[in-house]
Amino acid sequence: MTSPATDLAGLLSSRIRDVPDYPKPGVLFKDIAPLLADAEAFAALTLALAERATELGATKVVGLEARGFVLAAPAAFAAGLGFVPIRKKGKLPGEVHAQSYDLEYGSATLEVQCDAFTPGERVLVVDDVLATGGTIGASLDLVRRAGAELAGVVVLMELGFLDGRERLAAHLDGAPLETLVVV
Repeated sequence: MTSPATDLAGLLSSRIRDVPDYPKPGVLFKDIAPLLADAEAFAALTLALAERATELGATKVVGLEARGFVLAAPAAFAAGLGFVPIRKKGKLPGEVHAQSYDLEYGSATLEVQCDAFTPGERVLVVDDVLATGGTIGASLDLVRRAGAELAGVVVLMELGFLDGRERLAAHLDGAPLETLVVV
């Protein structure tokens, strides 16, 4: 007999399409568009994320630009919680906290609005992919600088061969990091 987690991982995995040589030769892109287009799979994913938010005592769900928005917003709604976007530099109005981080070829900056959280709020951070950990790590630093506590992180897919989990350990400060599918 399979567990509900195994069933969920199998359902989600079966709806993620491999696209060879995208966005450049040698890269195998994991396309989640078929998963999002499948009502059963998208609903199962949304409910699983909402359940984790509730179990972890989150008061808000944070989504990372851009595909993290598509996962986090419906999960926040399903859990009866607010949604907070973390965006690329220059995309949010008003005062923002900013966090720069290194990429493979350069750097990037993420931002969150200064008034996105009340002090001590517990947040669940949701994204589509954990690769090298740079984007999620910067986001976790931003969440804390904005006055919130990290309830946990859930990502749809982990590219285990890139060791992002190990790089995130220092940013997690004991909060759980969960992935629904490991590639």
